[in-house]
Amino acid sequence: MADKDGMVLAKEYGLDCPPVKEAFHIKGMDHVDWGMKDRLSRIFRPDTGKTVMLAFDHGYIMGATAGLERLDLSINPLAPYADALMATRGALRTCIQPNHNKPVILRATAGSTVLKDDMSWEVSGVDIDDAVRINASCLAVQAFVGANGECRSLENIVRTVDSGARYGIPTMGVTAVGKEMERTPRYFMLATRVLAELGAHIVKTYYCDDFEKVTAACPVPIVVAGGKKTSEMDALHLTYKAIQDGAAGVDMGRNVFQSDCPVGMLRAISAIVHDGLTPPQGFDLYQSVKSQLA
Repeated sequence: MADKDGMVLAKEYGLDCPPVKEAFHIKGMDHVDWGMKDRLSRIFRPDTGKTVMLAFDHGYIMGATAGLERLDLSINPLAPYADALMATRGALRTCIQPNHNKPVILRATAGSTVLKDDMSWEVSGVDIDDAVRINASCLAVQAFVGANGECRSLENIVRTVDSGARYGIPTMGVTAVGKEMERTPRYFMLATRVLAELGAHIVKTYYCDDFEKVTAACPVPIVVAGGKKTSEMDALHLTYKAIQDGAAGVDMGRNVFQSDCPVGMLRAISAIVHDGLTPPQGFDLYQSVKSQLA
């Protein structure tokens, strides 16, 4: 038990050492609260400042996507190799083991399925109390800049930022690109900046020409979406170019779980993001893992 005599020993005040001032390792997040920094540090590795997210939230609009027919069989073996998991609360509670101890990027909006031509009218789909129960490290909200439902989706961003801030949970704004929407550097520069200005702590978007200008103009970390399934080498080139042009990571889904060696692909992507491997070196790693697991 503490007592007054113990106070005599308190003499090492380090008067010759000024307080340590360290910049936080995540872009634009120096002034957020401690709890939010803690959650962001689980998503973005402190040693690299980057992240590899594994996205498998496709079912909320696409149903049983190829490669995700059985989430328990396809995702649980991959979870150890990802830095964070992006999923719906339904998928997490029914199929994903909680002992992976990975930060969760929780899909927090809901809307029309792919059966509708206009999918831009999403609504808030998760109450903040349920996000806390799930222990979400981040809330993902889709934004349809330039679409009919633009205003509603931006309202979803603002409300989620506010509700998450009450509990120190950051928000990731996701730039959706519909069939009729342009996919130009000018558009992505506009969309990413708008989401950051509205309070998003992370922005997920697509890679494009002049991408270094997109990342430079966005005051928060940008994570690049993997998009549709391409060849393994093309996906690795996308990852490499995104990181070289200033992205703070990638959020890969179909290019991982639809690969003929998902574990090898995820490990190769992670090595490019965190270890600086080139695409050919990453492809060699992918092939090596593939042969080991054959």
